[in-house]
Amino acid sequence: MIHLFIFLPMLASLLLLATPVRWREEVAGFAAALTLGLGLYMWGTGGAELVSVPWIAALGVTYSVALDGVSLLLGLVTALMTLVAIIYTARRIPNPGTMLSLILAMETGLLGIYAARDLVLFYVFFEDALIPALLMLAMFGKTHRMAALIKFGAYTLMGSMLMLISIIGVKYLGGSPTFALSDLMAHPVTGAAQTWLYLGFLAAMAVKLPLFPLHAWLPDFHEQNHDSGVADVMGTLYKVGAYGLFRFGMTLFPDASLELRPVLMSLAAFTAIYAAWIAFRQPDWKRLLAYAGQSHMGFVALGIFSLESTAMTGALYLLAFQNVYTGALFLAAGMLQERVGSLSTRVGGVMTQAPILSGVTMSLWFASIAVPGLAGFIGEFSILLGAYQIYPWLAFIAGLSTIAAAVYALNAYQTTYWQARPPGGVKLFDLQQTEWLVLGVPLIVCIVFGVYSAPALNLIQPAVRALLGGGA
Repeated sequence: MIHLFIFLPMLASLLLLATPVRWREEVAGFAAALTLGLGLYMWGTGGAELVSVPWIAALGVTYSVALDGVSLLLGLVTALMTLVAIIYTARRIPNPGTMLSLILAMETGLLGIYAARDLVLFYVFFEDALIPALLMLAMFGKTHRMAALIKFGAYTLMGSMLMLISIIGVKYLGGSPTFALSDLMAHPVTGAAQTWLYLGFLAAMAVKLPLFPLHAWLPDFHEQNHDSGVADVMGTLYKVGAYGLFRFGMTLFPDASLELRPVLMSLAAFTAIYAAWIAFRQPDWKRLLAYAGQSHMGFVALGIFSLESTAMTGALYLLAFQNVYTGALFLAAGMLQERVGSLSTRVGGVMTQAPILSGVTMSLWFASIAVPGLAGFIGEFSILLGAYQIYPWLAFIAGLSTIAAAVYALNAYQTTYWQARPPGGVKLFDLQQTEWLVLGVPLIVCIVFGVYSAPALNLIQPAVRALLGGGA
């Protein structure tokens, strides 16, 4: 079951190349829906147990996969938002076959990242997800997409190179027979070597969080991607740095994680407030959302680096559901661009002619700025509560970003949706057909898990307790 869950999207991606044009949207949608269905089935049956077989035996590389707890939750969110992205792609992008194929290929990379329990396998899926992201930007991006692509690729490949060195070092310095996580844990690296290896692994994860100062690729990546926001949804799902640190970083480098905790928590708190401040000054919705997402990931990093149970639980909760509302907000920005021909935050008067689009967008922003009753609140409040137990002042600094978020979000919303419509502006249309589904489903998820968090917490908390208690 787990193998089908991981590789079905890739099989569908390849199948699309041989599918007649008239059926490509249906094939892609069916594959994405079936993948989500498989994920929900595994959730209902308690996940997928570890499967481990030799892959490249001479090098000690195994095919080790499992889905439980955190990885299952993030896999479900990925499957859900991929389906949403495919539905909107079919509606918004002319001749969408190539985009649909790239989305499905990237889904397999993302699901593989969450399922991998072998460091080399994790690295392979990590790089596999990068290729479709680069191709979406190169093929569907805007005028300056090549500059954004080079910057994105350079940051990612630099981090990946350092991570690969660390992966090799962990096995050979520790004396593990394989790269499987269980074997690496049984043969730990100690002393100064652990710290240096952790820094190499951290470099790749910091790019994918992203943390300051390894974030410079992010606003250009989102700004230059296709106006629809589809590629941005997948880019949001690719912020896998926090998961990588939780699953492998804290597990394999516990002493280094504790030693560097003050520095890394300080960097995370600064990232949260810095990105929120920069977001306030953005005149473009995509750049604003890029910095808003970075601010959220600073919060996530604060919780992960704290090594405190409540904060780490909140960080993983926020990591999962910010993928939902941030991805939906990118699609809402794409709908706005389709109607007014601009992503400016100062177009004015959208509410008067498209009240439902405006209301749903506002509700998604409420989730983003952590209004109680929506999913964002549970994650952010838990992070602050837990981080306060470790370093109160850092929790206070990061907490200021929640105030800043309300300011930049509501200010931009007011000038776009409420401010007077300029004379001669085109007449706007409200949500139509599948747009209701594309924005409505993520909003429902945010409401449900904002009111009833137990299903998600029941997946996260055992994994956090196992990590902090020394388990796998």
